[in-house]
Amino acid sequence: MDQTKQKEEYGYDLFPERNEGKHSKTLLKDSLLAFNHKCQFMLHVAMETSPYAKLLLTAMKSSGCEVLKERHFSCEDCDGTVSGGFDAASSQIVLCQNNIHQQSHMNRVVAHELIHAFDHCRAHVDWFNNYRHLACSEIRAANLSGDCSFVSEVFRLNFGLKQHQQECVRGRALRSILAVRKITREEAEKLVDSVFDSCFNDHAPFGRIPHSKKDAKFAHRDYASRDRYYANL
Repeated sequence: MDQTKQKEEYGYDLFPERNEGKHSKTLLKDSLLAFNHKCQFMLHVAMETSPYAKLLLTAMKSSGCEVLKERHFSCEDCDGTVSGGFDAASSQIVLCQNNIHQQSHMNRVVAHELIHAFDHCRAHVDWFNNYRHLACSEIRAANLSGDCSFVSEVFRLNFGLKQHQQECVRGRALRSILAVRKITREEAEKLVDSVFDSCFNDHAPFGRIPHSKKDAKFAHRDYASRDRYYANL
């Protein structure tokens, strides 16, 4: 793939450390190390305590795509407009250490990107050539990661709307697509609309929309129980 095209059309310019030689190793070294250590610590906490992340990690392992912290996550500096990303070329989740400052934010980003990784594992998503695939995964990530939970939306002062979950998911999926693909808003809206119903109603591996951490804990318990059931057959 032409590297210039990759950078300009697929959102790689938002993640400068994905481009070799772009990362400064001089004056900012100490501050970058501090950001990195904090990012690594919050990632560890998310993987160990977030019911969203724990379910997704379990589901990935069950699907034959075990996620390893050292191999499949990378804390990096990013453009100020993004918090994370899934690099399909390397099967790696990027966590934007300069933009994630709270554990709750880290938990949502980890869950969001793990949903993309789960889709990559189970559905062999054509991220670069089939924008419908991308739109579907963005809808699922917004719907199932806690991005549109009541608490998250209250902090954004967005609540009380009719079909609030659907509108939040639609809006966040649209913004994600526009951030990483050089297409018009009209084109992005058509993509989201074309796959919205089927992808909004695809709740794998949760089995339901986890509207809260409590919902995610129940979903994780049910998923683990299912694995134990099949193991005894």
